[in-house]
Amino acid sequence: MVPNLYPALGDPDASRGSLSTDDVQKEPRLGGPAADAGSFASAGDPLLATKRAGEPDLFSSRPAEGSHEVLINSPQHVTAMFELGEEQFAAAVATWRERMRAHPDASYLQLIVNQGGGAGASLEHTHAQLYALPFVPAAVARERERAGAYGERTAGGGLLSDVLVEEVRRRERLVAIDDEAALICPWASRSPFELRIVPRREAARFEDDNAGATMIRTAMRALAKLFDSPPELNLWVRTAPRGADQFHWHVDIAPRLTIKAGFELGTGVDINVYPPERAASDLRECL
Repeated sequence: MVPNLYPALGDPDASRGSLSTDDVQKEPRLGGPAADAGSFASAGDPLLATKRAGEPDLFSSRPAEGSHEVLINSPQHVTAMFELGEEQFAAAVATWRERMRAHPDASYLQLIVNQGGGAGASLEHTHAQLYALPFVPAAVARERERAGAYGERTAGGGLLSDVLVEEVRRRERLVAIDDEAALICPWASRSPFELRIVPRREAARFEDDNAGATMIRTAMRALAKLFDSPPELNLWVRTAPRGADQFHWHVDIAPRLTIKAGFELGTGVDINVYPPERAASDLRECL
């Protein structure tokens, strides 16, 4: 592990920029003296700035504080995780977990791998990045809420566990399965050959579990064989936020094969030109 040379997060006293709160799970705030400023607004104030001081901030932000680490996956110079041997691969994933456990006070831990320049990697050498965030991203909060709501509706059922049972039963999008985890192409895949590693035993936190490393490597091997070389891709770990117990961690992998265009950016709706059932079939043949 080394500190990031250009960290997105850091010491709040060292002016590194700010984070927009659009995707931050916000905490409610009580009004203070500024909330009553409108009653003293002057008629000579054409913009009513004093009155607006008591209204919600339309451009809110917060300091980009936290921790941003680079986790080097191998001492040898390799450019893709596919090139790591079985023991090296397992050691790399174990290091991810060790560094995640080193930040127990973070509200959320985001572990990512960017592989290739087109996927955002600024270094050729294979590495992961860990962000220890002081907030819970909105997408993570929504997933936690969905899992909780499903658990209440089904008297304790696990949403992703039930999805996995059905995927294994149907076998249409199942790529591989072992004693620890399953590899699937998600039903609502956002892009071609998107993959998800789901542990067979429900566990809230990736960092506190020990399953899945072998299946992550299986996914990398299948993609490399299918495309004749390791494709550019993004990998990210979805783990439980601090304080959340009803959750099911998973690892997502998205090869960078297409580009989001105006429709996707304008609507938030993804167009996947390669059905996940066909992708799963292609990948099974590579194993």
